[in-house]
Amino acid sequence: MFSRRFLPLYAYAALLICLSTVLRAILALRPDTHFAAPLSEIPIAFATGLAFDVVTASYFCLPLALYLAVLPQRVARWRWHAIAFAAAFTAFAYLLFVLAAAEWVFWDEFASRFNFIAVDYLVYTNEVLGNIWQSYPVATWLALLALPALAVGWALARPMAAALAVPVPLSRRLAALVPWIVVPVATVFFVSADMKPAASDVVGELSGNGAYEFFAAFRNNELSYPRFYATLPDERVLQVARELVGGDDPHWIEPAKGGMHRVVFDPRPDLPLNVVLISVESLGAEFLGTFGNPEGLTPNLDALAPQSLFFSQVYATGNRTVRGMEALALSLPPTPGQSIVKRPRNERLFTLGSVFEDRGFDSAFLYGGYGYFDNLNYFFSNNDYRVVDRTALGNEDIHYENIWGVADEDLFTLALREMDKSKKAGGKHRFFMHVMTTSNHRPYTYPAGRIDIPSGTGRSGAVKYTDFAIGDFLRRAKDHAWFDDTVFVITADHGASARGTQQIPLAKYRIPLLFYSPRHIKPGRFDRLMSQIDIGPTLLGLLNMGYSSKFYGHDVFTVPPEADRAFVGNYQTLGYMKDGRLVTLMPGRKVAIGGLPAELGLPGPRGMTEKRLGEEAISLYQSASVLYNGGLQGDEEMNRAPPARPIRASYEPPKTP
Repeated sequence: MFSRRFLPLYAYAALLICLSTVLRAILALRPDTHFAAPLSEIPIAFATGLAFDVVTASYFCLPLALYLAVLPQRVARWRWHAIAFAAAFTAFAYLLFVLAAAEWVFWDEFASRFNFIAVDYLVYTNEVLGNIWQSYPVATWLALLALPALAVGWALARPMAAALAVPVPLSRRLAALVPWIVVPVATVFFVSADMKPAASDVVGELSGNGAYEFFAAFRNNELSYPRFYATLPDERVLQVARELVGGDDPHWIEPAKGGMHRVVFDPRPDLPLNVVLISVESLGAEFLGTFGNPEGLTPNLDALAPQSLFFSQVYATGNRTVRGMEALALSLPPTPGQSIVKRPRNERLFTLGSVFEDRGFDSAFLYGGYGYFDNLNYFFSNNDYRVVDRTALGNEDIHYENIWGVADEDLFTLALREMDKSKKAGGKHRFFMHVMTTSNHRPYTYPAGRIDIPSGTGRSGAVKYTDFAIGDFLRRAKDHAWFDDTVFVITADHGASARGTQQIPLAKYRIPLLFYSPRHIKPGRFDRLMSQIDIGPTLLGLLNMGYSSKFYGHDVFTVPPEADRAFVGNYQTLGYMKDGRLVTLMPGRKVAIGGLPAELGLPGPRGMTEKRLGEEAISLYQSASVLYNGGLQGDEEMNRAPPARPIRASYEPPKTP
């Protein structure tokens, strides 16, 4: 008898499971979904996914189960209650259809189920929803999704009303409620997302359920390295990491403390230059003609490359802006889970800004959007940068803006103003300005009439507009007195569409890097492998700057080719490129080693053993994760005047005095 009363419950659970299964099939059949694992794993993915769907259904149905169990019979039989109940059921069915569509959109962007990125996006509702609204026909989709929800509600209205009218004693209703409570409670303790198949591609993502993955990410926003990844004894980790970070002639500060604090010596006087570091949103190397793109999207950067010290094999550490900010500011490998920029206890860290500020620079971070997004304002303002964001611009200063921020040309106008202000206030003091652009981002909109590609038509136009804005900025900067004594560093926060779950698409992590200072840096080309975390130390080396350091990056001109390596990662997979191979560290303590794609043009293996490669990757990532929890704070007094002692340089950078 009680089964009739709980018919709406069974119907809602069945709808959730059916929708999830259909969505899983649609995602598997997408043209851009590529399976690296054997196709025999797909049935396992669907079977595992079904299990997670059932678990998710138990969570979603618990409130409804409680309601049906305690609903008095006289209310249940009331006609107006039946109408209200059918309307509520239809609304919750609509929620399931909207969630399915949201999962499809998220997969379109990240090739994965909901993860901690989706959790983060809830915090920045204005920017994210605005971006989605400008990028997709949201209103049309929402209207269309109402149709199947209404159809389901209409089809089930009479059967549900009939089921609610059946008299069922309270005792039997409470007895029927027990499994609907026991199952979700038990799964909290005995089921986790780690139970999905350890597949090497999208099979693992298809095995999950989006709603379940979302709440799992909400509960476990950070990934503990010691818990999920391969480890080595602490003593061995420290030994190997120091061998790699310290180089041939390390000078450790209080080595007994176990950190990476050391002195980088340089006997030469500092070059008295200002520094402008431009990190361009999503500027993958594949967009530049210098890297072979035939579309002519970056004429300004392509013309600038022969006039600059150009680096052709630089790899971003991640696929999100906060990862790029972390790499450029902290010079640290991408620890698993959330970027340090967004984690708690990220104040007073040892940063590139702190090195410059302690040497008398006006150190600033400039951003065209509102800096509360991605915690940028908090991170930089608490780590020796002053922050200048969208709020510093009046309406009269803005030619165009979208949900992410002002057009890049307006950001560069603000940057020029801040640089002039810094020189006027500081006299002979230098400035270090980190400028982060926003225009090369969906919905890809920008001021009309700047380039020959209409605004809002796609990424190519946004790339070409950003290139225009950079060229315009440099042309305007030449009219300022400080231009001749400034080095401009142009790179990217990450590549475009660097999607992947456990696999890392290395070509999408490749980014450009140019050091431009006509009076002080000779044009040249550096074709060896390097990491985004090496940009800061290499810049300091070009400025002849000695300093105390906790950076993991190195000045690429002071190490031999056999020391070249790069770090690449996403929210769960950690990659280590070295010796013509890629070491990947994955949850479940899995370690895999494979060759690099030939398209990258990097040298093949030189003879390192797989054991040593794995040991290096584990040591660097494990020590970096541990170091963040207690050893990244900077010692300001050590940055001001470190002793002069020659460094061992295996390669002299092509620069003039």
